[in-house]
Amino acid sequence: MIPIAQHRDRVLAAAAALGRRTGTRALPDAQGLVLAEDVHTRWPVPLFDNSAMDGYAVRRADAAEGATLRVVADVPAGSAEDPPMGPGEAVRIMTGAPVPTAADAIVPLEHTDLGTAVRDVAPAAIRILTAPKPAAHLRRRGEDAPAGALAVPAGTVLGAWQLSSIASAGHEEVLVHRPARVAVVSTGSELIRPSAVPRRGQIPESNAVLLGAAARAAGAEVTAQRTVSDDPEAFAAALAGLDADVIICSGGASVGAFDVAKAVLSGGGDVRYDAVAMQPGKPQGFGTLDGRLVFSLPGNPVSAAVSFEVFVRPALRLLAGHSDLDRPRRELAAAVPWRCPPGRTQIIPVTTDARTVRPAAAGGSGSHLVTSLAAATALAVVPAETEEVRAGDLVTVMELS
Repeated sequence: MIPIAQHRDRVLAAAAALGRRTGTRALPDAQGLVLAEDVHTRWPVPLFDNSAMDGYAVRRADAAEGATLRVVADVPAGSAEDPPMGPGEAVRIMTGAPVPTAADAIVPLEHTDLGTAVRDVAPAAIRILTAPKPAAHLRRRGEDAPAGALAVPAGTVLGAWQLSSIASAGHEEVLVHRPARVAVVSTGSELIRPSAVPRRGQIPESNAVLLGAAARAAGAEVTAQRTVSDDPEAFAAALAGLDADVIICSGGASVGAFDVAKAVLSGGGDVRYDAVAMQPGKPQGFGTLDGRLVFSLPGNPVSAAVSFEVFVRPALRLLAGHSDLDRPRRELAAAVPWRCPPGRTQIIPVTTDARTVRPAAAGGSGSHLVTSLAAATALAVVPAETEEVRAGDLVTVMELS
């Protein structure tokens, strides 16, 4: 058997060699993607001196407490007007509107005798109830960022706040790392549609659902999701013409007489099968085929889920431009004891609370215990040299949410 790290290093090296692909996306379509180049401001932010409050633009020398000022103009948001102001005069102004050149402070509505009332027509005069401080409620041109400043750096995952900053910087499109295109092929003559009625020896197909959903959750675009029988010709036909950067196969990866994925994939391309020192997920196939990454995972659902988290998800995130490839980890105390396989790293679905961890399935770590996936909140990672986890032992867990 080979260590997990050795197989993972081979996977990530191949993903890095495949290379990250970039493309331009409109801002609404870029959410969740990774920015591929720095974005700079086209203009100063803000673009002009503007008011941070609804109120009155004044000259502080005229705006002592109790002073009465004559209102000579109205400046709503979006106005290009720059009305003149003489001694004892004020201009009614809305939030975001350009500040008259002659003004040096804003008096909010609630600091005048009009309170917070909003009127369609400016009053003839106002009385100041609270004198403004210097530059009160003025947002100066460029105080957030000058023109040409770095708005959002390359490598940033684009969320709502980052996209808003890019729009404020004057851009409608960005260059991003394109998500990997993934095709999922699940093999097994025993597999039927989940809603069908199984005969003896048949089971509902779930791995294509599992791996397709996991790939989407990792940020990939799933271009195909197929189920095929344990027939080499059918499997080869399913692989043909797939529009994908990455192919994820489940089933047929071990040493059985009908392990079709191994029989077909090991005969072409650069797909190699190894026994990896982990439980579950010992049989692993990986390589390249026609310039695409190919993962050949075990067919048992828990094995497929664990293999995806350990090997496939980091590769998909690398291709999509992420720098953090792995789930966050922490240490928790085991709430109950459980046995571990000798000489293999154990990676099993677990449930956690603030302090403790326990296996998600009462039956332990069997790769067939699919119900454990629904209950799991994390994966426990137990070193190969550990033969038994005792209650109270610290266990490393990978958070799944």
